[in-house]
Amino acid sequence: MEEAKLIKPQAGSILISEPYLGDPNFERTVVLLCSHEETAGTFGLVLNRMSNLLLSDVVDVYDNAFDAGLGIGGPMQYNTLHYIHRLKDLPEAVELSDDLYWGGDFEMLRTKIGAGLINTDDIKFFLGYSGWTPGQLQEEIDKNVWIVNNNAANKLFNLETDTLWRSILRQMGGKYKVLSNYPEDPRLN
Repeated sequence: MEEAKLIKPQAGSILISEPYLGDPNFERTVVLLCSHEETAGTFGLVLNRMSNLLLSDVVDVYDNAFDAGLGIGGPMQYNTLHYIHRLKDLPEAVELSDDLYWGGDFEMLRTKIGAGLINTDDIKFFLGYSGWTPGQLQEEIDKNVWIVNNNAANKLFNLETDTLWRSILRQMGGKYKVLSNYPEDPRLN
């Protein structure tokens, strides 16, 4: 039995796409699961796809000095804004793991940004999200589309976005370290 099948996804889990996925929306992606309920489905954010937009392009943040880049959270509803952060005192935020939170009171966040109380290193913003219907994610895991890691969420702010997929696999070691070196196009090897 594959190791990925033994690990159950949960809120705070990281999904790492298999290197030969073939879906351009999720090719070499790392997805943070923000919500996972067997009867309601799964909500996540792609962490390593950046747009060419800044936060100020889509919302007034009260502070021109604070201008975070916007990630592409997934192929669903690009007109929605989501965020993960390390702000434990933000009301209504959902704790995903130690020192990692999802969402929270956006007006309070804007006020804190305007007061210069938020560092761009402590928050990541995303347009859109990734979603799965009940049972769909488990089916994909069973088909070896995703590798599940329940121990990497607290490292997300310490790794570079453009090398996140490779870095997480390398840190997992063993066969995953080998996968991290899989060429993007094996035909060119």
